[in-house]
Amino acid sequence: MSDTNIFKVLADKQRRDILVMLKNGRMNAGEIAEELGVTPAALSYHLKMLKGADLIMEYKQKNFIYYEINTSVFDELILWIGQFGGDK
Repeated sequence: MSDTNIFKVLADKQRRDILVMLKNGRMNAGEIAEELGVTPAALSYHLKMLKGADLIMEYKQKNFIYYEINTSVFDELILWIGQFGGDK
């Protein structure tokens, strides 16, 4: 997991909404902003926070930057949380 506090990043509803959108596949910033109804500046801030926590990755393709969820970080997070439940 990244040095950035993942839980702090996930505490914001708009960032969680972005992750839910990206679970269906790559999207560019314009598509995300339109879906969320936010300004480009606000979206840029949220994407920066998500990238800082390694929760998303970006890919450049021609004139667009596409964003995709980084499932490996979620796998690590699930394993970490899993240690607190189960058999005693």
